[in-house]
Amino acid sequence: MSPKKAKYEFAGPPGAAAITFGLPALLNLLYFTCNDVTGCPAPALLDPKHLTWDKLKTQIPWPENGIKGFISWEATYGLASYYLLSLILYRVLPAQEVLGTKLRESGRPLRYRFNSFSSTIAQLVAAATGTYIYGTEFPLWTFITNNYLQLLSLSIIFAYAISIFVYILSFGVKPGNSEQRELAIGGHTGNLIYDFYIGRELNPKVTIPPFGEIDIKTWLEMRPGLTGWILMDLAFIAKQYRTYGFVSDSIIFVTAVQSYYVLEGQYNEAGILGMMDITTDGLGFMLTFGDIVWVPFLYSTQCRYLSVFPVQLGWLNVAIVSAIFALGVYIFRASNSQKYTFRTKPDDPSVAGMSYLQTKRGTKLLTDGWWGMSRHINYFGDWLQASPFSLPTGIAGYLIFPAGSTALAGAAKMLDGREVIQGAARGWGMAYTYLYVVYFAVLLIHREGRDDVACAEKYGEDWDKYKKIVRWHILPGIY
Repeated sequence: MSPKKAKYEFAGPPGAAAITFGLPALLNLLYFTCNDVTGCPAPALLDPKHLTWDKLKTQIPWPENGIKGFISWEATYGLASYYLLSLILYRVLPAQEVLGTKLRESGRPLRYRFNSFSSTIAQLVAAATGTYIYGTEFPLWTFITNNYLQLLSLSIIFAYAISIFVYILSFGVKPGNSEQRELAIGGHTGNLIYDFYIGRELNPKVTIPPFGEIDIKTWLEMRPGLTGWILMDLAFIAKQYRTYGFVSDSIIFVTAVQSYYVLEGQYNEAGILGMMDITTDGLGFMLTFGDIVWVPFLYSTQCRYLSVFPVQLGWLNVAIVSAIFALGVYIFRASNSQKYTFRTKPDDPSVAGMSYLQTKRGTKLLTDGWWGMSRHINYFGDWLQASPFSLPTGIAGYLIFPAGSTALAGAAKMLDGREVIQGAARGWGMAYTYLYVVYFAVLLIHREGRDDVACAEKYGEDWDKYKKIVRWHILPGIY
């Protein structure tokens, strides 16, 4: 019996095409128009009536040799070496081997090898040693900031190349094969651009001597992009010090909470095996681009901004954003822990006596505690703990004036004499520094919708009964 053909998501083929070609362009736009040359946004954008390409081009870090400058051999060698190092650490460091969920067709689970946490720690220790020796001029930090555009361009090329590779590879999947290869239910609609974007094969693997077999999806999900995110944040701290001679509390705070977010996820790496990314979605451009481009380059935007405009929060504001972060972490962890305990240890005193809905499938849907508040209260906690990534940038926006300009009140003065003020850019920079928070909210709402559809198919009328009991989607009283 052939798998049920899934309905289109993401507005179907037109939406898939728009995302596949639009998001790489967006990341380039963010880099060029929020820069360390003239401002964030570039001053020309504040006067759209008189905006011309020639005027804007003088205000952005456009390469002297044009499009050719978007890539370089130096950046190519550097990025390839980074991926090679990640592969080496994956193979040589001790790892936890875990069985995933049972596959739909074979009924058997795949075995996964996890050690992303120790791999990241090893790289951070090496980076710390280099920084101790060379200071903020450590070549890794200057390489990242001096080659940002080239690294972005090459990462985009990598994403397209990997997506093309796994798309072609997916046509070798045969029903009942001994390698336990399967197509994702929603990934083989027959439309090229949509299947390329959403991912045809559920769990593509590749054998690379001497590294052995690599599960491409989980490897990309937890390694190069997430570790790269921390490294980019640290590179921007070093840049701020080279630019001003000090490091602001805002950039330290953002780097600290983002690093915790990454390391906590990598420490509990096996937790991804129950996520929709692994159990349901195929590996296509959506996940590949998200993992190795969107995560490190968009998510580090706040530190990139703060490296040029050093916001000083003060102890009170640090305490406020810390409290928001801690509350988000608590809601996220406590709710997930409660559900896990209810499923695995229903007689535990912490969940015993809680109300639930008994389904015809034999499973129980918790309708009490955190999960009586909303169907995905954990998503609210996840969003809340991510909001302090952007909050330290405040009402963002800045303009850069050349050295020798008339003294500007309240300006931050760089070591090279340039001065930075907010001026007319104040507020407009929030389109850059708060994009992540808005995007993450949209992502979680969309994911909740996908979960709702999947659960409706899984539980049938029991799911309708459940929704009447637990009315709210994510945030009680609001949504």
